[in-house]
Amino acid sequence: MKVAFTTSGKTLDAPMDPRFGRAAGYIIYDMDNETFETVDNQQVLNSAHGAGIQAAEAIVRLGANCVVTGNCGPNAHRALSSAGIQIYKTQAETVAEALEAFRAGALTPLNSANVEGHWS
Repeated sequence: MKVAFTTSGKTLDAPMDPRFGRAAGYIIYDMDNETFETVDNQQVLNSAHGAGIQAAEAIVRLGANCVVTGNCGPNAHRALSSAGIQIYKTQAETVAEALEAFRAGALTPLNSANVEGHWS
């Protein structure tokens, strides 16, 4: 299983980015192999419209099964959900803390958007 974490850095100790669509980047963590890759989101981050949908499409292409983030807008939530990707909310400071909470089953599923569209 692959889990996508929104982040502003490139390591597991990096801070979580509370935004999904306009996150600086993502860490895609492979739970089976205990490895991860980083993905830059600058192109989407700077787009005028559709950041959430574009980011959701990227997450789908990367093969993630779920997303861990602080916030998710309505368009991104709809796109992720329709692709069968579960979204989890976290207030963890770092990706490592969020990963630990995910492993422990301590994260709350985000069953609907928790911010308005164009939230920054």
